[in-house]
Amino acid sequence: MQTDTFKDKVVIITGGANGIGRCIADEFRNQGAIVYVIDKQEGEHYVGDISKKEVLEAFASEVLSKHNKVDVIVNNALPLMKGIDECSYEEFQYALSVGVTAPFYLVKLFMSHLADGASIINISSSRDRMSQPQTESYTAAKGGIAALTHALAVSLAGRARVNSISPGWIDTAYAIYEGPDATQQPAGRVGNPKDIANMVLFLCSDKAGFITGENICIDGGMTKQMIYHGDCGWKLEK
Repeated sequence: MQTDTFKDKVVIITGGANGIGRCIADEFRNQGAIVYVIDKQEGEHYVGDISKKEVLEAFASEVLSKHNKVDVIVNNALPLMKGIDECSYEEFQYALSVGVTAPFYLVKLFMSHLADGASIINISSSRDRMSQPQTESYTAAKGGIAALTHALAVSLAGRARVNSISPGWIDTAYAIYEGPDATQQPAGRVGNPKDIANMVLFLCSDKAGFITGENICIDGGMTKQMIYHGDCGWKLEK
């Protein structure tokens, strides 16, 4: 549904070519926003690798050559996921560059151009509080951006509200799951990108004007579910 809630607001989204980022971009456009996407995938957006300082500076310069103010920044780009067995030093640094350093530096580049009522959203992950084996690079980056969120919220008090969202299992193809994949989740289903986009737009709206420095986990309740072998039908087969 198209509305004018964000009419003529300038919105920056990293990693906006696919999945959650694309959905967020589409939803902002549907509400009248002027959206700038940067992604390393080729397409009708600014193409570049946000791990590189010069790319971020060039992207910011292009946006600011057209607009004096920025209303929303969504740091969504996906860090590399590799584990301690195979992840090299360089790969781990790359994951942190994309997942933590780039969000920090992008905010710094736009900081003096934030509009009144500006909002910054950092996309973290439920992996910022729980893990599977061999996910160290991704998990470290997501934990970092979650902590960066409350630091920025305090530093930018009075200039911007800063919040993070931690998605759980989100199927970016909008697949419908049945059986244990769905029923294991207290909400009864796997998530989709609109579950995240809806929260992003809410947090960027005036309705969320008293919310800053917060992390909101959108995972269908999975991280709140206590699991023990033999309890409530859960069984460890090893």
